[in-house]
Amino acid sequence: MLIRRETAADVQAIHDVTEAAFAARPGGEARLVGELRADPGWIPALSLVAEVDGAVVGHVVCTRGRVGDAPALGLGPLSVLPSHQRSGVGKALMHTVLGAADALGEPLVILLGDPAYYSRFGFVLASTCGITPPDPDWTPYFQVRTLTTYTPGLTGPFTYATPFTTL
Repeated sequence: MLIRRETAADVQAIHDVTEAAFAARPGGEARLVGELRADPGWIPALSLVAEVDGAVVGHVVCTRGRVGDAPALGLGPLSVLPSHQRSGVGKALMHTVLGAADALGEPLVILLGDPAYYSRFGFVLASTCGITPPDPDWTPYFQVRTLTTYTPGLTGPFTYATPFTTL
């Protein structure tokens, strides 16, 4: 398996992987990735694919968000083809995107997801760091992974890139 940056040739494969991974919500997350790609919050270095035998089988992206007025990252979606789930693809994508974000000097990564799954990557409830979600109902699933440049004074409401508001 190779984890690498997205290229223009990967756009349709990423759409297909995301559609398959989120089949229960047709159009939602796949549309979101396309809208994020067109948004000023898109960070090309943080749109990564997992490739197996020359085929894209997974994708993860982090986009520019903010904690108060400070830059931060929002992670998602993380997508893996159903035929490759539970084989380490998602784990590899997560470790790689977190390492890349840290290497770029980002202070933290925020996501909305299952704490039982994401805690293995060092995510904790964002409320423990004084970061609040856009929707208070998300609090039990709203998580943060602090990185090397994080400072405890980075607190307040988190804002995702604009396309997340239409999901």
